[in-house]
Amino acid sequence: MSAKQWRDANPELKGNIRDYANVSQLVCLSNMENLNAVLIGEAMSQSERLQKLNTIAISQMKLLTENHRVMALEEKTLKP
Repeated sequence: MSAKQWRDANPELKGNIRDYANVSQLVCLSNMENLNAVLIGEAMSQSERLQKLNTIAISQMKLLTENHRVMALEEKTLKP
């Protein structure tokens, strides 16, 4: 989802999508940004990058959300 799509879908929320993301989502997003930069450097087309990044993001989110250590970390960050 693009930032504009998120803002349009959530007009009542202030800030941006990252402000409402959990630890796993933020880790995945950071990884995707870095990988996107690498793929741009390799002159991969936008459509190819999108497909590759989508596949990798799905895989990473599965790993991150199924990992009990990551889940425990997220629980700790939610507690005051």
